[in-house]
Amino acid sequence: MKKRVLIIDDEPSIITLLTFNVEQAGFATDVAYDGITAIQKAKSGHYDLIILDLMLPEMDGMDVCRYLRNNQIDTPILMLTARDEETDKILGLELGADDYLTKPFSTKEVIARVKAILRRMEKSWSESTKFMVVGNLTIYPDRYEVKRNERPLAFTRKEFELLYYLASHKGEVLSREKLLRAVWNYDFAGDTRIVDVHISHLREKIEPDTKKPMYIKTIRGLGYKLEEPT
Repeated sequence: MKKRVLIIDDEPSIITLLTFNVEQAGFATDVAYDGITAIQKAKSGHYDLIILDLMLPEMDGMDVCRYLRNNQIDTPILMLTARDEETDKILGLELGADDYLTKPFSTKEVIARVKAILRRMEKSWSESTKFMVVGNLTIYPDRYEVKRNERPLAFTRKEFELLYYLASHKGEVLSREKLLRAVWNYDFAGDTRIVDVHISHLREKIEPDTKKPMYIKTIRGLGYKLEEPT
């Protein structure tokens, strides 16, 4: 069965261009021209990936991304925009986008990014184990779930992937750059603030006291390390 890609853009020429090239690459496509329709389709249909333009009528791409992630719709998102501001890139990824391209773009690069995202997803599924236990946390990679003392915790997909990567390398000091490459597969010329933001979010959800973290330790000048609580 072909993988399905939802293409969201308000420019008919862009929709036509992307639809043609994505289908030529072997994927099935569906389209939406505004944010409200995009959310309705993303909620009602099963898609393997979403190509999402930032500038949309009714509801912009940032709000669409935020809504989907807040409602546990974890379909991978490749965000497109005419803006090239670093803050936009960081905000988009912080909200849960998986990758980011600036217009004008090469259709070959779009297809390459789509395939790369899907390969990462397939790899994370194939490498997952039934569950992983760290302290009173139980991590279920195949279900994207975390429980603390059998009570489920709510995470965005990127928060989960960051926690899972840290847990998979328990006891190892991981630099911000390594975490950025491993979890986001993207390098913002050394800007690693998005990692710090997600670490902060994780601590708020798993640490009894965020000022004295038991799980995720900051190793000054080096990065972060996840440990068994003592």
